[in-house]
Amino acid sequence: MPRSTPTARPAPGASKGPGQLRIIAGEWRSRRLAVPEGEGLRPTPDRVRETLFNWLAPYIEGARVLDAFTGSGALVLEALSRGAQDAVALDSNPAAIANLKHNLELLRCPRGQILHSDALRYLQGLTKQQFDVVFLDPPFHQDLLANTCNLLEQGQWLREQAWIYTESEASPSSLPMPGNWRLHREKKTGQVHYALWQRG
Repeated sequence: MPRSTPTARPAPGASKGPGQLRIIAGEWRSRRLAVPEGEGLRPTPDRVRETLFNWLAPYIEGARVLDAFTGSGALVLEALSRGAQDAVALDSNPAAIANLKHNLELLRCPRGQILHSDALRYLQGLTKQQFDVVFLDPPFHQDLLANTCNLLEQGQWLREQAWIYTESEASPSSLPMPGNWRLHREKKTGQVHYALWQRG
């Protein structure tokens, strides 16, 4: 999975071997980039990313994107490759942040703001911009997902009709999501549930 986390959890499949990710489509299609070795830094598998970005295909171009637990950066890099206007990526792991900054430099992409920051702390601050698409793949079993979703709503970080992607250990229908979020699509791969929500 793409997140830096002290709690290991199995990734639902491999993504072209450890220490590497492949951008699937867009400007940097088939480009392979390094990922630092470490717990929780395995990229989201290709097949999951492909499904997600098929769901998001009509909405990603020109979008403002937030990746709150970026880890390897696989999701934010895919979004930028497919035409997202700009992106903010957060992670508390300094190695993950340094690597993602390096990869964006290799790609000569100035549209990513990569911040060494805890997602909950960042979202408790003043709203800096509103986002069209948000990726949420926090460490499991730490009650981070519901808290992050609530902060996104309370802090007015989301545009109307924003899309929110989640990965979780529990079924999406059992998650305590904000009442104005509608479950749009969901799938399960191995032990991981992933879903796309739309803010109403």
